[in-house]
Amino acid sequence: MDNRARGGDPGRMNNERRPAQALFRRVFLINGLVFTVGTLVLAISPATVSSPILLTEVPVLTVGLALILAANALLLRTSLAPLNALTALMKRVDLLRTGDRMTDSGNGDLTHVIEAFNAMLDRLESERTASSAHALAAQEGERARIARELHDEIGQSLTVVLLGLKHTVDRAPDDLRPELQAIQESVRTSLDEVRRVARRLRPGVLEDLGLQSALNALSSEFTQVSGIPVTRKVDQVLPALSADAELVLYRIAQESLTNVARHSHAGQVRLMVSSDPGELTLRITDDGKGGAIEDGAGIRGMRERALLIGARLTITSPPGEGTDVRLVVPDAEERS
Repeated sequence: MDNRARGGDPGRMNNERRPAQALFRRVFLINGLVFTVGTLVLAISPATVSSPILLTEVPVLTVGLALILAANALLLRTSLAPLNALTALMKRVDLLRTGDRMTDSGNGDLTHVIEAFNAMLDRLESERTASSAHALAAQEGERARIARELHDEIGQSLTVVLLGLKHTVDRAPDDLRPELQAIQESVRTSLDEVRRVARRLRPGVLEDLGLQSALNALSSEFTQVSGIPVTRKVDQVLPALSADAELVLYRIAQESLTNVARHSHAGQVRLMVSSDPGELTLRITDDGKGGAIEDGAGIRGMRERALLIGARLTITSPPGEGTDVRLVVPDAEERS
């Protein structure tokens, strides 16, 4: 059988062993240097050791051994110090919060380990972003399909029922009209709800009129449903954004407002979109209770969407001071 099939590529295996061999050589050389220096000092010093050892010689030997051990410990600790930082990074790493990397402190033997770990994080983040893109694209496709079915099938069916009820109410006896009108109003309310759900699933206004109009419509609908007023401040001139970037901005604003309605107990919300040189910022703040410490499914979804367009999402939520959601989208030219 081929050696590669049995044990892998020998060259690759040798490359993978090099960091361990380099670290072994460093530890071996450090210990050898310390003991060699200690031996030379004892050899050229006037100190002698009798056999058997005299009590007056014990302090000299103890001091010499302590110096050797201290020098060895100091050199080894300096050599292996990057491992502590590497372990701490391993414990806190989160693929949804990119950019956290280990910096090389100049330790030549652990440089290979640090570079390999950073390369692994780059690869994992890239794979996570790609898989999230596929999942979110499938999710948006399913949202669009459901929205079409709600609008074209259920919406049309309710419209037919509503027209039939209107015709029936016009011909019904006076004693039955109040009940039929109540049913008619219930059907009309259901039809409005179906249309509202369809709009949330597939923001047609975003495709037809653009981001500004879509955010205005989203804010108005949020206020109408929740009763919480939204103060909007959107720059009139915004940089050109891709369809994906506009959809990410809309979905993050939508999820942020949903979280406000569900959890914040806020009395007012501010939605701002501003354009600065090199970036565009979406910011949503409320005056609610704050204290959103753990990332739920909604916030993790927001972070995944932000990664798709290379944006930075920060969420601050001090207890009692409301929540501040900030999404910074760099220009496409800077991301390329």
